[in-house]
Amino acid sequence: MEYTIRIKENKDGWLSGQCEQLPQAISQGKDLDDLMENMKDAIETVLAYQQEEYRKKYDSGFIVKPLSIRHEAKRTSKTSERQPVYA
Repeated sequence: MEYTIRIKENKDGWLSGQCEQLPQAISQGKDLDDLMENMKDAIETVLAYQQEEYRKKYDSGFIVKPLSIRHEAKRTSKTSERQPVYA
């Protein structure tokens, strides 16, 4: 997923940023590279916190495992392709 960061230069020359999609994710850095690295950490922290809060709120004690579903198309045979069976 892509996140949009609003960047503002502070009076002391540092850059501060806030994520538009996750307003709780705020950080700062000496330069753009430093800010972006810190913003990645801030976004990961907010997402981890939200996931934990969701789990606490909605976890009913069940063990949740990923479900994989395989669907195989069944082959249908035409009447003319069927071979007679003799008993």
